[in-house]
Amino acid sequence: MTPDTQPAAELTLSSPALLFPAISLLLLAYTNRFLALASLIRDLEPKYRGSHDRSLGAQIDNLRRRVLLIRNMQIAGVASLFFCVLCMLVLFIGAPLAGKVLFTASLLLMLLSLALSLRELQISVGALSLQLQDLADRDRA
Repeated sequence: MTPDTQPAAELTLSSPALLFPAISLLLLAYTNRFLALASLIRDLEPKYRGSHDRSLGAQIDNLRRRVLLIRNMQIAGVASLFFCVLCMLVLFIGAPLAGKVLFTASLLLMLLSLALSLRELQISVGALSLQLQDLADRDRA
């Protein structure tokens, strides 16, 4: 081994176990976001049916996109947890190479979940900005 190279990281049962609290908290946060959106959609739906206001329709479309993103965030997060647990099982039975592959898959799925979460946040902030602008325009009129 040359001085510039480092030994490969060793993967033990404790490595994937470190992801459990993070994944659990993320899934809880995703579920809370989903429930908040579901409540908002339930509140907007009768208003939209009564008025067919274009603004409400646009808000409902935005919420639909966000709900789909949250669903995909949850799927990626659950898949990450699944691969994490599978990794631990494989490491337990003594297959370190398969464990590394599964742990890598778990980390990639967690990155996907976080990237989807970032996109959902961008859409959410954009929707709030539009609503605040609409309120400001109504105040001026």
